[in-house]
Amino acid sequence: MKDKFKAALTKTGQGIKWLFAKIPFGKLGNLFSEKGSRKWIFAVLGLVFFLFWLVGWYWNREPGMRDIQKTAMKRVGDESRMVTGVYTSAMLIEVAETLLEKPGGYLSNDVAPPSVFLDNMPNWEFGALVQVRDLARSMRNDMSRSRSQSEENKNLAEAEPLFNYDHDSWVFPASERQYRKGIRAMEKYLDGLSQQTDANTQFYARADNLRDWLAIVEKRLGSMSQRLSASVGQARVNTDLAGDEAASQSTSTGDVVVVKTPWLKIDDVFYEARGGTWALLHFMQAVERDFESVLEKKNARALVRQIIRELEGTQRTVWSPLILNGSGFGLWANHSLVMASYISRANAAVIDLRELLSQG
Repeated sequence: MKDKFKAALTKTGQGIKWLFAKIPFGKLGNLFSEKGSRKWIFAVLGLVFFLFWLVGWYWNREPGMRDIQKTAMKRVGDESRMVTGVYTSAMLIEVAETLLEKPGGYLSNDVAPPSVFLDNMPNWEFGALVQVRDLARSMRNDMSRSRSQSEENKNLAEAEPLFNYDHDSWVFPASERQYRKGIRAMEKYLDGLSQQTDANTQFYARADNLRDWLAIVEKRLGSMSQRLSASVGQARVNTDLAGDEAASQSTSTGDVVVVKTPWLKIDDVFYEARGGTWALLHFMQAVERDFESVLEKKNARALVRQIIRELEGTQRTVWSPLILNGSGFGLWANHSLVMASYISRANAAVIDLRELLSQG
């Protein structure tokens, strides 16, 4: 056996010597010193650039909409397990998984080409991640608890801080690793919720719980709208202390504040808003089903549908290869202002819905 092994090594060594003897290393060295070789170098670089562009284009494609009913059924597996809270929990898991499983995976923390050169999708991811964090926090603090003095659910208490881990950490540990742990904790919560075997695993579809989450949504949408509108620059009247004559602030500001988004940040803000509204659209559709009885009693389903309709407008196809930033009534389109218009109308409906839910 040893003799056969030695013979095989000898033949392998002889083959390697023969191969190196046949390679004209001298000619290869001269190849890159000739004028014609530059064409080959540029051709190779061009091919690499084209492949990077092709992969980057594919990875920059935004995920499509998810079917609420099919997603929930896929998660619980049985119609009898479709209890209150399943839709919201299932969609939170689905949105979080989409960030990790879409083409290219999670790109926000990548440090290698071609993803390191992409910025639209990482901003889209961050916008969706913020909505995941907000809903996870609301579920932990409100929706899964009967009152403020009740014990929090251990799985939600584990998931919420994991989703709040740094979104751009690529090692020690990577963001994806923490988010997957959060997803697994959410799956444990959903499993206990749908099996109805643990009295401590609950989802309370009450008007006050929905109202508290909508208060967070209202602030997020308001911030998105203001940042998008600042693409053309605005002189805004300072209303920070309006309505309270005894109010004060730490740093004084002028009566008029000029706000303008830097030119290189306009597309970043646009795609962050687009990702955030994509996630919020799924959550609103889930909430419409889980809080159906509350909305029916308040006669508020029409407002929820209006919010969903406006959010659907934010997901329309962008036909332009670039995010244009024309002036308000100028010759060119301004995609940021169009997005801000949809978000502002959705936010107005959220405010009306919160007021309606607060009424007895």
